[in-house]
Amino acid sequence: MEKNLFNTKMGENDRWLTAHHDPLATLYTFSSCMALADLHGDGESKLIIADLGTGAYNMKLKVYRGTSLMSENTLIDLPTGVITFHMDTTEPRVPAVAVASGSYIYIYKNLRPYFKFTLPTLEVNPTEFDAWSQARDELLDVSMLYEILDSLRQEVGECGLTTRSQRFLMCPDHGSQATFLDQHKGFLLKRQTVVTCFSTMKKSHAEDDAISCLVLGTESANIFILDPEAFTILNSMSLPSVPVFLSVSGLYDVEYRIIVACRNGQIYTLKRGTKIGRPTAELTSQPVGLLRRDKSIIVATMDQNLHSFNNKGKRLWSLKLPTPVTCMETLEIRTLGLTLTALGMADHRVMIYRDKHLVDTIHTEDKISAMKFGRFGREDNTLVLVMKGGGLLVKILKRTARFEIEETQGPSQALAVKLNIPKKTKLFVDQTMRERENSVLMHRVFQHDLYRLRLNTARAYVQALETSSNPVSLSQTEPLKLSAQVLGLGPTFKLRVELQNTSSVSPSLQLAVIFHCDDRVYNVDKSYIQIPMLVPGIIHVAETLITCISELGISDTVRVFVVKGKASRPLLTAVINMPVAEVFMGS
Repeated sequence: MEKNLFNTKMGENDRWLTAHHDPLATLYTFSSCMALADLHGDGESKLIIADLGTGAYNMKLKVYRGTSLMSENTLIDLPTGVITFHMDTTEPRVPAVAVASGSYIYIYKNLRPYFKFTLPTLEVNPTEFDAWSQARDELLDVSMLYEILDSLRQEVGECGLTTRSQRFLMCPDHGSQATFLDQHKGFLLKRQTVVTCFSTMKKSHAEDDAISCLVLGTESANIFILDPEAFTILNSMSLPSVPVFLSVSGLYDVEYRIIVACRNGQIYTLKRGTKIGRPTAELTSQPVGLLRRDKSIIVATMDQNLHSFNNKGKRLWSLKLPTPVTCMETLEIRTLGLTLTALGMADHRVMIYRDKHLVDTIHTEDKISAMKFGRFGREDNTLVLVMKGGGLLVKILKRTARFEIEETQGPSQALAVKLNIPKKTKLFVDQTMRERENSVLMHRVFQHDLYRLRLNTARAYVQALETSSNPVSLSQTEPLKLSAQVLGLGPTFKLRVELQNTSSVSPSLQLAVIFHCDDRVYNVDKSYIQIPMLVPGIIHVAETLITCISELGISDTVRVFVVKGKASRPLLTAVINMPVAEVFMGS
């Protein structure tokens, strides 16, 4: 990028230069609402951003030339995506800008409004239509209308109602419902859908500046393909769920494939001639991003996983990510012949993967909400980042940058080594035959032993609870924790006992620690220690000396009991295995 456009400085990463950083850009957008394109045919690409404003008003279509804001256009509704595409063959070859907003696609040519496409209306539910008609004729009052629409919402779902009914059901009280009814009952009831995602598809030729069709995904679980010249629907397809991410490849007039990630956590495939999406893969959670590279599909999900599938839906690999993914972008570096995957993470960094190998990390000052990679200005490899706080960060890839996979002796390489498996012996074959013939009996024996193990474990656990043979008290009235430590080499040891009240508010009173052992082996200095009031969270230490009096050179156990008052049953019990005492001989 030219130096008169950006104040280029070195960043923390040795592969990237920080070309521009504006923490006060006040941008609120997502990756689908960003695009990079040469809008004037002068060889200099601009940054197009659909700014969501406050989320309710002040929505703008902004175009940046370098670091300066070049133009602004007001948007009527919240944008869901921005795309540049060629709609004709006129010279100079400059693309148009398409903005998806609500139920409309706004087309801008030379940054001026050119055309507005409206999504086809949907059929209104007959029960809903009759309810509004009767309310208009004052045959239904506000309460009855609310009850009918609410029961209909439970039956067909929120998406099955018109926007008017949805907003009426959102009114908090009877007064606002009556006002809403008076304002809208005289208008014709329409049910319109909205655009959830969209992309482009080359129509006849695969060149970069060839004419492209628009591919739309809608809230009504439909996929529409629009003609770029007449803006009519060329093809309509349906899906079992609402599409949220699209990946399109191929030519409309020849053969094409549309990969769709839907809100139900499924991936579907649409091809030329199909009307209903074919289930391809099932995700572990809802998708955060979808990319298609060569013959594989890469999907990031909300449960912090990155999955790769082939076109038939077979899982190739999966990665567990350290933090949730906020956005996802493809880095196509043509000078290196590489296609990388960039993930915006919730812990203020961008992780760049080559297949499933992490090759680079970019640290940022804020969480990333959107990013776009491509040609910006006159630099081919530029990464534009928009922060959650509204900041704008532009990074340029160095021409000397390389993304090599580090050679490590990891599990992947260990799996690649061919194992020297010995030949099957007669004993192995006989054992296999025996297991095959007696599989049912062997399984029953295994299950019997497993149940016996579980039973013995449960009995031991119950016995430990009944005898208080547990260093942690399970009592709700006296929640205590006991730990013991033996100090010294012998024959005299110091036994250190730490007692803690794990309650949040209640102190423990009238506690005592009792040491019990075989008096033929050990002699205890203080076998009974009174514990003062035990305040919650404070560790109280009780210490006593224990002397080994046996001349046989043996060791035994010492039991530590925590009792309360005159209770016959201890609260806690700890068994300490004493070490063998070292005897120091005189000269």
